[in-house]
Amino acid sequence: MVALPRVRILAALAATALLAACAHSGPHSVATTSLPQVVMGAPSAPAAVTAGPAGLRLHGQPWWPGGFNAPQLATDYAVNFGCGAEVDLDAFFRKLPANSLTRFSLFQAFVVNKDTEAVNFKPADAVFAAAEKYGRMVLPVLAAQTGDCGDEMFKQRQWYVDGWTKVNHVPGRSIMSFRDWVRTAVGHWRGSPSLAGWELVGEPEPSNCDGSRCDLRHRTCPSDAATVLRTFMEQAGKLVREEDPRRLIFAGYVGGSQCGIAGDNFAQVSASPLIDAVEFHDYTEDGNPLPGDAANGLARRLDQARQLGKPLLVAEIGEYAGSCDSLDNRREIMGRRISGQRRAGTAGALIWAFVPDPRQDQCTYDVGPEDPLWSLVADTTTLG
Repeated sequence: MVALPRVRILAALAATALLAACAHSGPHSVATTSLPQVVMGAPSAPAAVTAGPAGLRLHGQPWWPGGFNAPQLATDYAVNFGCGAEVDLDAFFRKLPANSLTRFSLFQAFVVNKDTEAVNFKPADAVFAAAEKYGRMVLPVLAAQTGDCGDEMFKQRQWYVDGWTKVNHVPGRSIMSFRDWVRTAVGHWRGSPSLAGWELVGEPEPSNCDGSRCDLRHRTCPSDAATVLRTFMEQAGKLVREEDPRRLIFAGYVGGSQCGIAGDNFAQVSASPLIDAVEFHDYTEDGNPLPGDAANGLARRLDQARQLGKPLLVAEIGEYAGSCDSLDNRREIMGRRISGQRRAGTAGALIWAFVPDPRQDQCTYDVGPEDPLWSLVADTTTLG
């Protein structure tokens, strides 16, 4: 069974520092007239990454990217509340294998000054600058379903209907609506040659919580969830297209039986022309490269993606190590899982998750700077 997002994020980050940084007074409304006037960046750059039935292409060549999730790259405690430890960006991107792909969190909270609430692009600009310096590709995620390290709000059905167009003011974290954040982010970074595409929401799910209880057993799925999710993807995707018409839009699904994409709903939502590539997130750890059942497993999702003519990226794949398994054994298991998925037709695999300070005395998904999984990324990434 796929692990819950909150569990994964807490497993990947330094919990004590993160919880201290996340304290806030809670959301409340502000007038839209108080929003900052943000100057847009350079014009949209040519799309380095394209997609088709055969998979992804980088600069016109067939591309199968290995890589990492590195959610905390834009952490800068002098500016934002951050998310885990700060990363030496130059060292990280210099070490990355050529032609790899890094997926990272580009939430509004990373560009809001935690003290003044002024927009400060510097921490996220530094991520793009380091990627461009070493010619590496990045895939930014603009929001998280759970709100972790962002607005701290679990997004329910109504958010996908119209909540994303309204201001949810969370002091030091959220000062504009998600609609305005999409326009701001895409307009500011669309000129980067390292930009592989855009992901609107990591693991979107238009479910409803039982009051304040949003863990899986307290969520219900409305009957119109697939329609709501597709409409959101099309409306928000249209904003991306208006600002950056040539870049790919990735649908950041978990990929299993989650609300809105279960069974045939996966294809219903993914058929949208505002979705260029789909995702699957794999935390099964049972050694089976094609986890899940006939209705919602990875094999079924690959079949649906092929029928739609869209690539499927395993954008998160995790395996525990540390106190519960050796790093070398994890590399061997992950290698078998990724190889099997590639043979089945996936379009890439991004390991969860790089952290600069891995907790080797605990059982986590942490991947540190000297982890054997770096060589696996180098071995699996191909171009041409």
